[in-house]
Amino acid sequence: MSLIWSPNNSKNSNFFNFQTFLKTNYKKSFLNYEQMHDWSINNPNEFWLAITEFFEVEFTKGYKNVFIKGVPFYKSVWFQDSKLSYSRHLLRHAKKGETALIYKNEKDKLLNISWNSLLQRSKEIRSELIKNNILEGDVVVGYLLNHPDTIASFIAVNSLGAIWSCCSPDFGVESIINRFDQLNPKVLLAHDSYLYNGKYFDQTEKISKLENQLTSLEKTIVFTPDFKSWNLNSNYWIDFDMNPVDFNHPIWVLFSSGTTGKPKAITHGTGGILIEQYKSLSLHQNISNEDRFFWNTTTGWMMWNYALGSLLCGAKLCLYDGAANFPDIGVQWRFAKEAKINHFGNGSPLFIASMKQNTKDVNETALKNLKTIGATGSPLSEDAFLWLQSKLPKTQIISLSGGTDVCSAFIGGCPTLPVYSGYLQCKMLGAAIEAWDENKNSVVNQTGELVITKPLPSMPIFFWNDGNFENYHSSYFEKNKGVWTHGDWIYISSEKGILMQGRSDATLNRNGIRIGTSEIYTVLDQITEIKDSLIIDIIMQNSSKLVLFTSTNKTLDNEIKTKIKNAIKSKCSPRHVPNLIFSVSEIPYTISGKKMEIPIKKIVNGQKIDQAISKGAMKNPECLKEYIDIRNQYLKSPDQ
Repeated sequence: MSLIWSPNNSKNSNFFNFQTFLKTNYKKSFLNYEQMHDWSINNPNEFWLAITEFFEVEFTKGYKNVFIKGVPFYKSVWFQDSKLSYSRHLLRHAKKGETALIYKNEKDKLLNISWNSLLQRSKEIRSELIKNNILEGDVVVGYLLNHPDTIASFIAVNSLGAIWSCCSPDFGVESIINRFDQLNPKVLLAHDSYLYNGKYFDQTEKISKLENQLTSLEKTIVFTPDFKSWNLNSNYWIDFDMNPVDFNHPIWVLFSSGTTGKPKAITHGTGGILIEQYKSLSLHQNISNEDRFFWNTTTGWMMWNYALGSLLCGAKLCLYDGAANFPDIGVQWRFAKEAKINHFGNGSPLFIASMKQNTKDVNETALKNLKTIGATGSPLSEDAFLWLQSKLPKTQIISLSGGTDVCSAFIGGCPTLPVYSGYLQCKMLGAAIEAWDENKNSVVNQTGELVITKPLPSMPIFFWNDGNFENYHSSYFEKNKGVWTHGDWIYISSEKGILMQGRSDATLNRNGIRIGTSEIYTVLDQITEIKDSLIIDIIMQNSSKLVLFTSTNKTLDNEIKTKIKNAIKSKCSPRHVPNLIFSVSEIPYTISGKKMEIPIKKIVNGQKIDQAISKGAMKNPECLKEYIDIRNQYLKSPDQ
């Protein structure tokens, strides 16, 4: 794991400016990042107050206390009795005639959307909501594209103090019902069609089914994805109010993946999200006024909500609506060049695929505006780090880990720290991250389970319809009393940062030697014949077997199998060489881009498919038949 990037101009960063602010206003000086981080988690009142002051958060009603600790964490109180508006902060950088959004889809030319046009569109949607009696606390849901309509809709909803929730059009109707029906929404916003992977999809039938099955709906507002309803040359300016709400008033409801049962309706508070986004996007990703920020996402993934926060920092938000690899793997890199993007975020699989294809679109000349590369969804391999850095030597690679649970990251980047290949740079400020061994001891320089020992303001305020916090408590606090257990294996290095090593519930344990699945994937990413892979540990004929599924770019023959086994044996562990290796056309993913290790393990172990997986929450449900066929032909135990 080598040093690949060092800060050479950190004094121009937002992070350095915050350090200067702390020194001037709080008389706080720190010898290093670790010392500053310790202060941030041990002094939450002082740290989070400093965040609100540095970013000039506008409270329309003042607070009584910054932080009152509660046990468990969800009983904590942040900025007690205060009021504010997220949208008011979102629009602080709005300027007449200036670009707010840069939009591209698979077919049309790049389009610049001015603040005037965006706000006029938002006002029109807001007026429709008011006509339909949307009030503070009402729920408005979207079945929408990653499109300027969706940004305008969110501003309209949030400005009224209503609660936002959204899913992308690639969700199936049943999956949408499983989510939105929990919320009793009053209004549905939907796009009537979309283009993906070069194919046109009509949504009218699905919208009609939603109207019939979501019995609480009072109105459906349907958009077309073209801009015929927009005034792209608007001179309109803001003349509507931003309704302030309580600091802990729900801003939006996000959903867990729902691959194995009813999705959890994870509800976040307005103020907690606001101050977390300022901290994470401005300080840790160094997004500045007039920067151009992009993260490849759909509206059904928390990264859409996270990317929205770039507008808080004065950035121009870049939206791409379409497949990340159509017509080829370079399409979004070309978008980065054309839109002059400064911060380019994507799922790790895109970076790994770009490396394996050695795409010519990734080069320093074409991407001269890039300041940071952001990676999330799954660990970014060391080889991908090295390849990206060799192609873009001045660009900082920021690998993030967090999730829907906090709508942010708690491990990520810092513009004043070095980057080591394969490592996430740091625990983010305010996030009390530790790795615990089996005896609940905090460990360094060895693998442990990721826990958060102190509250964060962006942790959920509740799960919808979970009045006694039973589901909330069982999700995070059941395993280790009093601390948040996230479900990941991590390795905290005393020198280089943090390694993410896969889900703890997918850990491969062979005769007492545990290894994270990401360690296997990192090795397999180095084999050019392998496009993607998934490994599980199953019980077969009373013994444990490691089963590897691979998607390859040539026939999986004995030569490739031997190469796989030798690589895992030498670079991971002889005990973790797979017993069986199968070729599949695709690896199953959730819509948010996570490998479905546990559901596939359940299916292979004999569980019925509808009990193990919700197909509507999958990106590629058609691939499941291959796994069923492999199970029935090769892996079925006598008792199944």
